[in-house]
Amino acid sequence: MSGSIRAEDQPPAAEVDGGRLKITEIFRSLQGESDSVGWPTVFVRLTGCPLRCQYCDTAYAFHGGQWQTVDTVVATVADYATRRVCITGGEPLAQRAVLGLMRRLCDGGHAVSIETSGALDISGIDRRVRRVMDLKTPDSGEQARNRWENLSDLRADDEVKFVICSRADYDWANAMVDQHALLTRTRVLYSPSADQLPARDLADWILEDRREVRFQTQLHKALWGATPGR
Repeated sequence: MSGSIRAEDQPPAAEVDGGRLKITEIFRSLQGESDSVGWPTVFVRLTGCPLRCQYCDTAYAFHGGQWQTVDTVVATVADYATRRVCITGGEPLAQRAVLGLMRRLCDGGHAVSIETSGALDISGIDRRVRRVMDLKTPDSGEQARNRWENLSDLRADDEVKFVICSRADYDWANAMVDQHALLTRTRVLYSPSADQLPARDLADWILEDRREVRFQTQLHKALWGATPGR
């Protein structure tokens, strides 16, 4: 299946058990999304993703990357002397050793968040980590990959993000928020898909419909464009 991680991109079992991860990049920037927008943050971008959302802006992380030990990643993050750390991808949960990495970073005093597609089980993530989880809309092309069981594990300090591509996506997102009572569980973010939906349109819809959701755009793209490592 085209959306699967290829065998050569899967970490060998021994390397998972030994605490190794395939890393695309580690860099320091401003957080461009979520409730932490604007804060200096170290991003650890893992390689590989089982999804192929049509709007993906990090397809360069699907393949390649370099194997690094968890010790090496922790040391690299520490060199930035930055409290906030965001684990992202690709799909970081596709590599099981990321769970150990997040524990180590939390133990080291970092405020850790993870950006995940919501297609994989989030329940094993250290409870100190803030989960920013997508629910894939119909226009993403990956709606069928949503793991609905994850919703019952959400906490008030987690976040659910909808990337909205059209009015149909917006209406679907509203239905999911209401059906699953998401506003009583966690924070809800609506983000316009770049080049597909004008940000102003989405903002107007939210205000007209009196939806109690948080509108967001991608600050890092406004500052630096679609530049890897920014």
